[in-house]
Amino acid sequence: MNKKAFIALLVAILLPLSGYLLVSYYSNNAVHMPQRFFYDSVNVVKDNGKITYDTAWHHVKNLHFTNQLGQNVSLNDLTGKILVVDFFFTHCPSLCPKLAVAMKKLQKSFPNSDSIVQFVSLSIDPEHDSLAQLKNWAQKYNVNPDSWWLGTGNRDSIYNFALTELKASVADSNIDTAFIHSDKFFLIDKNRVVRGWFDGLDSVAQSNLVSDIPLLMLEKDKKKTFGDFFKGLLKSG
Repeated sequence: MNKKAFIALLVAILLPLSGYLLVSYYSNNAVHMPQRFFYDSVNVVKDNGKITYDTAWHHVKNLHFTNQLGQNVSLNDLTGKILVVDFFFTHCPSLCPKLAVAMKKLQKSFPNSDSIVQFVSLSIDPEHDSLAQLKNWAQKYNVNPDSWWLGTGNRDSIYNFALTELKASVADSNIDTAFIHSDKFFLIDKNRVVRGWFDGLDSVAQSNLVSDIPLLMLEKDKKKTFGDFFKGLLKSG
């Protein structure tokens, strides 16, 4: 095993391990878990004079698209996974290449975790981003399709997904809704609830995202022990 591979494996082990130890040592209420964003409704519940609030969080709806392998896929194919989503276009001269480099670093931080976390980059210019263009982009940035999909498809569906489901214009107040060019990475849990958005060009924000993913990994199945998760993480592709 070369030095780079060893370091990547060490990071992949230590990040979820530290998150697990935190969750084990403190109570669930004491651990800072990634907050949930965007609710559909809040019901007031009264019981013996005590008032509580039952929040119905917004669950991101399904989206169909074509990935860089030419496969017709959807978010439903990723059920049970944590998602990190961003938006790009292949002829972008500045922002998108930087986001691709940042996303590649994220993917490297979680090797052999394609059953747990999936990275998804959706084209905001699908009319020009053909399958051939996606393949070229994937080759340029050494995209591993096992855990990172590049997607193209129906423009209206992608824009509706960004603006209605992910609330991209809330996450980025400077966004142009006619051409969604944003530097945000959107973190979505296994129940498809938005748990945060992060500046893809800011190293501190990226570090926070890397820290939040293991917490959601552990949250995804309370019946699983860290030993189960650890075995899955180390399992070769």
